[in-house]
Amino acid sequence: MNALEFIRAYLPLLIPLLLLQLGLQIFSLVDLVRREHTKGPKWLWAIVIILGEMLGPIVYLLFGREE
Repeated sequence: MNALEFIRAYLPLLIPLLLLQLGLQIFSLVDLVRREHTKGPKWLWAIVIILGEMLGPIVYLLFGREE
């Protein structure tokens, strides 16, 4: 299986995951900007959200927000 066949075979599986990741990142970043207080500095949470791929936004949503 060459690279093009590999991409064609797995692209239908990757697109929903990429859209989910992008949606989580956008939602988390908007929430971070709108929230007055977080547990820790906002710049650090922004880095976690952006560089953490799928796990970063989930970590922020579970542990970073002050209710």
